[in-house]
Amino acid sequence: MMGVDPMPIRTLIADDQPDVVEALRLLLKGEGIQTEAVSSPAAAVEAIESGEFDLLLMDLNYARDTTSGREGLDLLSRVRALDNVLPIVVMTAWGSMEVALEALHRGVTDFVLKPWENVQLVSMLRRHIEAGRAARGSSRLVSERQRELEDAKEIQQRLIPRSIPRIEGYSVAAAWEPARTVSGDYYDVLSYSPQKTALCIGDVSGKGMPAALLMSNVQAAVRAYGSVEVSPADLCAKLNRTVSSNTDSDRFISFFCGVLDAQAGMLNYSNAGHNSPILMRADGSVLRLERGGVVLGPLPEAEYENGEISINAGDRLILFTDGVTEAQDDHGEEFGEQRLIELLFRYRELNAVSLKDRITDALAAFGSGRLHDDLTLLVLSAY
Repeated sequence: MMGVDPMPIRTLIADDQPDVVEALRLLLKGEGIQTEAVSSPAAAVEAIESGEFDLLLMDLNYARDTTSGREGLDLLSRVRALDNVLPIVVMTAWGSMEVALEALHRGVTDFVLKPWENVQLVSMLRRHIEAGRAARGSSRLVSERQRELEDAKEIQQRLIPRSIPRIEGYSVAAAWEPARTVSGDYYDVLSYSPQKTALCIGDVSGKGMPAALLMSNVQAAVRAYGSVEVSPADLCAKLNRTVSSNTDSDRFISFFCGVLDAQAGMLNYSNAGHNSPILMRADGSVLRLERGGVVLGPLPEAEYENGEISINAGDRLILFTDGVTEAQDDHGEEFGEQRLIELLFRYRELNAVSLKDRITDALAAFGSGRLHDDLTLLVLSAY
């Protein structure tokens, strides 16, 4: 089988002295290195803009009547703005050492004194070409990874509800903030009928792309399985079997689903190992929605139970992920559930949007604007 030829080495020579350019061309051609030569700074910039090189070999005293090296330094700045990975080797004479040192501070990879020694020059260039190719490969991987993350972020943002269904007699608001580019948190508000609406929230163990992909699958499964005929406990059981069969044993998901009957003022729910939502009554008393079962994933045959609770005028229901209660201040202290309950008590007369804003503002102030984990909050206010 014929092997694949390696990519040819391409070097750009920037020098306005024809004899120097010709000597370098002959030397590098003998080493199997392709060269392209330019004799002006503008031509050098144009060449780098139009093609990829493995190395730039340039004379600091770029114009024949220039002794300050300023044109070379100016070109260096322009090249670095175009390509911050390209190895740049500058050629200079003893009289320009001060300029060469300034060039090193500006990002030049190395410099060689004129007249050069052929073996040493070729050895230096090959070393920097190899390092430059490795750096460019790493840079490309980082760029590709970042593009993939940005694409995933855009897709995930489209999956998060853009609008929340209106529920007669209630207001609903949500906050969703990834700690990284993508999130392992999830929430959804699904209108099953004019009277019944599902409020869902979840959190995948871990962070980053794997967690985000798993959570996207869970969201799709919730929408596929959920309906007015399926109880929250049955939904959890179906999701658990799906998650168990499709994920590694070290992955799990905490999940909560409550179906609100707006006409009856009742919430039927099941909690699969999630942070227990907080229901604050109009009088300030607190109830936790705990009934359900274990987290989704580890036990494929796990069973779940339903809980039921009334939602009355003046009540406030808060669904949240641990990014809310585990938010940290500068000293590592966590926000905690007690602070969250105190906020609910203080602002319990606000509507869902205003209450959500008060909580997120408090979290931002507590953590000095930093997120240590994905943060998701779903607020229901009953009129």
